[in-house]
Parts: sequence; structure tokens; C-alpha cells
Amino acid sequence: MSTLLVSHSSFAQHETPAGHPERADRIRVVERILEHERFSHLSRELAPMGSLDSVRLCHPADYIEALEEASPQDGMVRLDGDTTMSPGTWEAVMRTVGGATLAVDEVMTGKVANAFVASRPPGHHAERSTAMGFCFFNHVAIAARHAQTVHGAERVAIVDWDVHHGNGSQDIFWADKSVMYCSTHEMPLYPGTGAVRERGDFNTIVNAPLRAGDGSDHFREAMESVIIPRLNDFHPDLILISAGFDAHTRDPLANLNLVENDFAWATAQLMHQADKLCKGRIVSVLEGGYDLEGLSRSVAAHVMTLMRG
Repeated sequence: MSTLLVSHSSFAQHETPAGHPERADRIRVVERILEHERFSHLSRELAPMGSLDSVRLCHPADYIEALEEASPQDGMVRLDGDTTMSPGTWEAVMRTVGGATLAVDEVMTGKVANAFVASRPPGHHAERSTAMGFCFFNHVAIAARHAQTVHGAERVAIVDWDVHHGNGSQDIFWADKSVMYCSTHEMPLYPGTGAVRERGDFNTIVNAPLRAGDGSDHFREAMESVIIPRLNDFHPDLILISAGFDAHTRDPLANLNLVENDFAWATAQLMHQADKLCKGRIVSVLEGGYDLEGLSRSVAAHVMTLMRG
């Protein structure tokens, strides 16, 4: 079976202020690298508009309505110091929701082996009722709930290797025994959450923080000694990846020293676990990554590894 790539032109239409790190060029370089002939065997789908019913699986109706009403007809609306909406933002956000749920549908029904959703804006900082950190809705959290409500998945695991801790995913699933959230991230760094002691009400929050300057060895140790054993114990029906690539040594927003081969290695490790635990089912959704060269090389390594499955 093939690997599915989900993308859409609207992801470049979410505009941010001049000099903002989460810019449209990010998705353009990802799309460019994935047009290379070595990716010719990918299955490709355009992300549909997601449904508000899907969003309501993780976010309350009043928050959704307020965000939709804040969407400008022209210019930009600043929600906080980092997070702004432009006229193209709402469609980009809703197509990221739709892309993530489509990917889950295709993987859970066995139409494809695994999937990568090449989208923006990112989502893992979005809490139940708060947009922050460039994020509006938590796409991976919505994908997890979609897998449960539509496809009957009993347990879903999220592995987040973005350099920033996914406080939103942790917030949404803190008191949920059916979703395990696992994260490697740099501490201290935005948003300040992600300490080892943060375990959730049912010990299904798994934080493996790294320190500034850490590289491949520390990252791989965290995956092998902390996250993978917990995945084995949890035995998920689906593995979701919050695939941020800002732990790359080139990235301007953080201080870890990973290279693209580390992301390929981590992908292969999770594929091995998925083969054992959940019929190989993996859906990966793009999160951060703000150096264009590091981002494109890392995405290429990640997707090439998914295709080898």
C-alpha cells in the first residue's frame, strides 16, 4: 500500500505579518520538495474543508464561533502577540482539519498504509478555548477524536517531536485515559509546559524534555527509553505524529541540534511500533519548522521513510 500526501493551495493563503516565522514560504518549500520524482509514488489528495462537528470534538462551540467571527474580510486581526488571522486563515485552518480527518479515514479503512498532512497553520498549542503559538484549532487532537468517534478506535497515541511542547494537546487529553500524549521538546522554552511531573489524571501524558544544546543522542535516548516503552504498554489502535521539525539544528526559534536523519530514524521507530501494535497505522501532521532548508530536508527524510513501509 502507498503513503498518502494531503495538501491544498489554501495553506499558503494564511498570511502573517512581515518577518513572522510561521510564513507561507514554509508550505511552499514543503510542496516543492515533495514534487521531486523520488516522491512520485505518493498517493495525493486535496484537503477538503473540515466539518465544524469535527472541531467540536475538541473545542467548545462558543470558542469556535468567536474564532470564526474574528476572521477578517481584509487586513489582519491579532489574537495575541504571536497569532494573527488574515482573510485566508479560516479556510486554511478548516482544510487542515479536513486534511487530518481525511488522512485518518484513509488509514483506518486500509486504503493507504500511512499518511502525511502537509498543512499550515500548526495546531498543537491550541488549547480547548485558546488560540496561541501560531495555532487556532488542535488538528491532531481532532484527528484522534475522529478516529475514536468515526472508526471505533479505543486508544490513540500522539507522538509530538516538535521542539515546543504541545500544551494544547496535553490540555485537551489531560483527563482522558483513551488518548496518550507523548512529547520530546526543549525546556525551558515556549510555552513553558512539559515537565516530567506533568502526567495527566491517568498517567497518559508522557513528557521527555530535552535541554538546549542536546542533539541526536539525547533525542534518541528519550524516544527509546521513555516514549517507545510507554507506547508498547498503551497498545494504541492508531499513532498520530505532531511532526514539527524545529528541533533541527538550523532552526532559529530553538536550540536543539537534530538533523534530518534523526527524524527519519524516529519515523522508522514509530513505524516499527505501529506494525506491531496497530497494523502500521500512522497519520503525521506538520507542525513547526522555521528554517526553510532544515524544514524541507527534514520533511523529505520523514516522508521517504514513511514510503518505505
